[in-house]
Amino acid sequence: MGLPEERGRSGRGSRAREEAGARSWARSWSPPPEIIRCAHVPSQQRYAELHRLSVENPQEFWGDIAKEFYWKTPCPGPFHQYNFDVTKGRIFIEWMKGATTNICYNVLDRIVHEKKLGDKVAFYWEGNEPEDTTQITYRELLVQVCQFSNVLRKQGIWKGDRVAIYMPMIPELVVAMLACARLGALHSIVFAGFSSESLCERILDSSCSLLITADAFYRGEKLVNLKELADEALDKCREKGFPVRCCIVVKHLGRAELGSSDSPSQSPPLKRTCPDMQDKPKGKPKRIWPQISWNNGVDFWWHELMQDAGDECEPEWCDAEDPLFILYTSGSTGKPKGVVHTVGGYMLYVATTFKYVFDFHAEDVFWCTADIGWITGHSYVTYGPLANGATSVLFEGIPTHPDVSRLWSVVDKYKVTKFYTAPTAIRLLMKSGDGPVTKHSRASLKVLGTVGEPINPEAWLWYHRVVGDNRCPIVDTFWQTETGGHMLTPLPGATRTKPGSATFPFFGVAPAILNEAGEELEGEAEGYLVFKQPWPGIMRTVYGNHERFEATYFKKFPGYYVTGDGCRRDKDGYYWITGRIDDMLNVSGHLLSTAEVESALVEHQAIAEAAVVGHPHPVKGECLYCFVTLRDGHIFSPTLTEELKKQIREKIGPIATPDFIQNAPGLPKTRSGKIMRRVLRKIAQNDHDLGDTSTVADPSVITQLFSHRCQTIQ
Repeated sequence: MGLPEERGRSGRGSRAREEAGARSWARSWSPPPEIIRCAHVPSQQRYAELHRLSVENPQEFWGDIAKEFYWKTPCPGPFHQYNFDVTKGRIFIEWMKGATTNICYNVLDRIVHEKKLGDKVAFYWEGNEPEDTTQITYRELLVQVCQFSNVLRKQGIWKGDRVAIYMPMIPELVVAMLACARLGALHSIVFAGFSSESLCERILDSSCSLLITADAFYRGEKLVNLKELADEALDKCREKGFPVRCCIVVKHLGRAELGSSDSPSQSPPLKRTCPDMQDKPKGKPKRIWPQISWNNGVDFWWHELMQDAGDECEPEWCDAEDPLFILYTSGSTGKPKGVVHTVGGYMLYVATTFKYVFDFHAEDVFWCTADIGWITGHSYVTYGPLANGATSVLFEGIPTHPDVSRLWSVVDKYKVTKFYTAPTAIRLLMKSGDGPVTKHSRASLKVLGTVGEPINPEAWLWYHRVVGDNRCPIVDTFWQTETGGHMLTPLPGATRTKPGSATFPFFGVAPAILNEAGEELEGEAEGYLVFKQPWPGIMRTVYGNHERFEATYFKKFPGYYVTGDGCRRDKDGYYWITGRIDDMLNVSGHLLSTAEVESALVEHQAIAEAAVVGHPHPVKGECLYCFVTLRDGHIFSPTLTEELKKQIREKIGPIATPDFIQNAPGLPKTRSGKIMRRVLRKIAQNDHDLGDTSTVADPSVITQLFSHRCQTIQ
């Protein structure tokens, strides 16, 4: 989802237009008969029966699914237990506690030895340049994971240790995360677009003892010197009294230097022909080789460590409730939350959602365009597809390089059957018209999916009409980093869809809509989206801060998991996500904390105070609009604006770069000093219908801010 951290989704546009488009489409479209007859997806009536069973008797439903996986020892006690009510004690969720397994064993050893799929392609790797390609089978992937597991053990990594991973979308990233899972170590993957400070913060929060990174990579035409950023992060860690003892570096851009004699088992993509980037064909820009600094005693080359590593490694058998990974997501306080997922429940949930939501068949080629640095990449690039023995595309590039038809070229190259991407990418490509899409066949496509934010009806219809040739069902999925997998989604061929609606709950999911008083609303309703009981993939805690976990997700409405999203249920029972209720922004499917951006702004010596709100954007869905109040003696200027944008890029990452920064001599506040963000959102959108402003301490501030608005026509 490089594309998104896919969490809560914010609604946009005219509700009337959405409903009109949805009604008209729902009347005109019915599932193609060849999809209805698929092996996995049940009929709508059977789906309703199974969903009722999964909610009323989760032990029977999920117990049957658990039989498809390998368990070293069975569950000795209750299949699942939980408490969602903070007034009754500590919040906890347990599924199959006491049963032992290993998720790496289930997604590799079981597939190779029990399912006899060792020679099946696990990943087609497509690099930043179309000519950079390779493939890796399940057997080859198992060998490499065992080798790297032995490398990690030699470096002193054991069950329960935390390992930070900061890498581009290359096969070594999958190898690294699965090697951690094999040893029972927790991987903490940091998106390679994040800054060195963000990486440092995440290493410190979970006390990672080892970092895995790469020399550098290209993202389109942009060179990212990843090793330099990693070095900066490790320097910051040392300054704060936490030296990371080992940094393993993949020679990715410098791979051609390794020579053809190097075994592909030492570095997966070596099977491809990798031309020297300095000798590109005439007419293409020359690539720059970055200078790589080296810290002897701390830095080690991946390929050198792999040379002497054995290719067998016994997995560490873990309790179903042992932690599997930590993945950080933005928090409303500005400090990212380390979301913890556990081995057994997460494995069951991502495997099952993948199988049914995408109607998986053995011959499918699945492509989720998300970066593994986000939860979508964890669940639907790595663990979900591999648990089903699927063949996937692993994509390093971007949708517009070398041209805007890249995605459809890749679809044809690998005969992709199931395609999963973000509405941001769809809207971006819509701007270039139908031609770049229709010049490619796309005949292989059978199911299309969206993730990260609601897709507006115009984009949904374009996606269906142009990309899917009016024949592919669309699964518009709602879920969060915290949920582990899909929560509200159509099932292809079984569900009549409405563009922009997340449709119905997945198996085991029991949604409700609450009013401000915490009362459940029936029928057509709008309010807070909550879930009434746990599903196997739900997060278990915030790493190192269980109190924050309880306060964030369970305190507001005791007895419910609170998503933080608003939701509307229509008369047909379809769910529509209306946006974040807390101070979070959804930019291109990436969830950003307003507090985190504001904190970065006020660190600049010229800024006394800052407030950040969202503003509609035709491609990103939402962008950042910042109001800044200057300290005495400073002047607002284009130079200052660029400095502030640069500071945010360095502190958080390029994804957080604001589109608009407005000089705000004052901010609208209540008499108690609380900033009225509702009013700021209206100002940002030049909407003078402000509602009740009687609590504003100084109404003249509002007039002044309207007169100094940024020009936001896009």
